[in-house]
Amino acid sequence: MSSGGAAAPVAEGDHGAPRTWGPITRTDIVRYAGASGDFNPIHHDEVYAQQVGFPMVFSIGMYQASLLATYATDWLGADAIRRYSVRFREKVWPGDVLTCSGVVTKVVESGRGFTVEVDLACTRQTGDVAITGAATFEIEID
Repeated sequence: MSSGGAAAPVAEGDHGAPRTWGPITRTDIVRYAGASGDFNPIHHDEVYAQQVGFPMVFSIGMYQASLLATYATDWLGADAIRRYSVRFREKVWPGDVLTCSGVVTKVVESGRGFTVEVDLACTRQTGDVAITGAATFEIEID
């Protein structure tokens, strides 16, 4: 079925409103470890993290991935997401402030609505990108 000529809810080049989290705390990191079951000591044991060469504990990458997924689904709808992928680029440390952003890269009419592809990024307050991502949404038009 066609969307009947309905306008797409977004257009190529549209940006989602940025969303910021943080500063990220050690408690945030430990809470995520508990929720995910990832108890690698580099994320919660300062002495261990330093013994293996890090200045301090750092965030579990999937924590940032979850923030980016939350950003994307709050923007375009949790019920509409069909694919989500991320690439880890840089560590996130306690005290970091993260800003998630996204841009629509493709909109195609499909079925009862539109397939929307977006590129995503989670950026530290330094301007360095912690993770990049991409997602595909199937947005139905009534």
